[in-house]
Amino acid sequence: MQISRRAAFHRLLLGLPFASAATNVLAHRQADNLGAKRAASLAPIRFRNVGNSAGLNFQVENSPTSLKHLIETMTGGVAAFDYDGDGLADIFFANGAALPSLRKESPKFWNRLFRNEGGMRFKDVTEEAGVAGEGYSMGAAAADYDNDGHVDLFVAGVNRNILYHNLGNGRFEDVTEKAGIKSGKWAVAGGWFDYNNDGLLDLFVVNYAQWSIDSNRFCGDPSRNLRVYCHPEYFLGLTNTLYRNRGDGTFEDVTEKSGIGKHQGRGMGIAFADYDDDGFMDVYVTNDNQANFLFHNRGDGTFEEVGLQAGVALMNSGQTVSNMGADFRDYDNDGLPDIFVTDLNSETFPLFHNLGGGMFEDASFTSRLSVLSSARGGWSAGIVDLNNDGWKDLVSTNSHADDNVEEFAAYHYRQPNSIFANLGDGTFWDVSPEVGSDFQVPRAHRGCAFADFNHDGKIDMVVSSLRDSAELWQNVGPGDNHWITLKLVGTKSNRDGIGARVRIGKQVNHMTTALAYASSSHDGVHFGLGKTATIDKIEIRWPSGILQTLHNVKADQRLEVREPEHSD
Repeated sequence: MQISRRAAFHRLLLGLPFASAATNVLAHRQADNLGAKRAASLAPIRFRNVGNSAGLNFQVENSPTSLKHLIETMTGGVAAFDYDGDGLADIFFANGAALPSLRKESPKFWNRLFRNEGGMRFKDVTEEAGVAGEGYSMGAAAADYDNDGHVDLFVAGVNRNILYHNLGNGRFEDVTEKAGIKSGKWAVAGGWFDYNNDGLLDLFVVNYAQWSIDSNRFCGDPSRNLRVYCHPEYFLGLTNTLYRNRGDGTFEDVTEKSGIGKHQGRGMGIAFADYDDDGFMDVYVTNDNQANFLFHNRGDGTFEEVGLQAGVALMNSGQTVSNMGADFRDYDNDGLPDIFVTDLNSETFPLFHNLGGGMFEDASFTSRLSVLSSARGGWSAGIVDLNNDGWKDLVSTNSHADDNVEEFAAYHYRQPNSIFANLGDGTFWDVSPEVGSDFQVPRAHRGCAFADFNHDGKIDMVVSSLRDSAELWQNVGPGDNHWITLKLVGTKSNRDGIGARVRIGKQVNHMTTALAYASSSHDGVHFGLGKTATIDKIEIRWPSGILQTLHNVKADQRLEVREPEHSD
């Protein structure tokens, strides 16, 4: 029997000889042995949960009921950003509300902001900052939309979105109505990007489905009195929303004129990258049990949806899956941003490798991610270099969607998180069991944000959980490898430098705050450098088109880089 072309490609990638189907088991064992040897040579990835000692006294209150309202399982976004300008990343949690009122009827439902006081210690400053919020909140997106030097915050929610303007004095002002940001739809997430390169950040809002508290159908087994959260197919999807920043504190809804409004889905995650290197940021939106969207930015204020043509709408199987979170970065150091997506148990996490020329391939199988992820239900997705070896690793926060799944299926509701270490050859290895003894604690994980919270050069992460303690994972791996974090300050581009593309050697990363699931990370552009103590050259292409080159830069620092007036 001849092997398939995909299997042949897999064997070629792993350097294995071609053989008949009878030797496939042996071949996979050889591949696993090879992967294990490579994984053993990696710089260790180690984390310790310091959430309790850090003062992150928070859990997501999703108000689970016997009626199984779908919104109950989908809240929990997180944002890491420096709201007070002291150089340290603070933490914001989106929170649910009481049901059926959809109101924050007590402080336990407040959204929460924790100020980073240094030394991995945080203080709850929700009241004084004025961000307790209203309604059943879902996600958060941080960026300085008015270029005043203070990071602002968008909060997505069920029929209630909030735009907070950072006043620069430790407080925020709710400017939702004044700015022209609408509510009325079930929004899961938001993301900031400058789609027209005018130096002003625009807002993309990801909407899920038509739903109301009064139209909740029964799903499950009536004979057993077993009720479950309904499959997404029972909910009609929505169009997403795009707002253009006018530059005067207000936004114009350009959903229809941009072409975004032509496409209806059940949006969950959002990530941005210039995947075809034409100088304009493109948009990737994951859809729950529908084909994902890749909105190609035409550069004239309009977008074309090209997910199917580009190869990122579906996996090779052609079946839709429960697409959740996403990240859009270059994992294999070929200079092209790739896409990592999470989904539910037995579906395997999609990994789309950018081939160039506007095309991607499904690398879930060849990267080994399909095998590693099949037993997991993922929500947040991250492509982050956790051991500073110069290769970005994959992170997923895990849980099943149904809190009573163990009554009718061989899955666990609460699950530990996962880290898949990048072996540097296009494949990954599950190092989760070695990360730390407490890393295997199962919870109903949801949102996740990444930042170097204590400025030791290693990326930490904060993870939310439904009705359980938030986790703050301090990166305690050995500090043998070098690193650099760039804080970009735009002058002709947007002040945050969102959309700027940075190259160091073969590595490419870009400034974005949208990733994971309903979450946001605003802490600069991080590079692991391995044994490189001095960087020969850093190349930055700003959204304005200005090209900047830095030479002989010392590693192991957080470096602020201002956009020059002209290209070098």
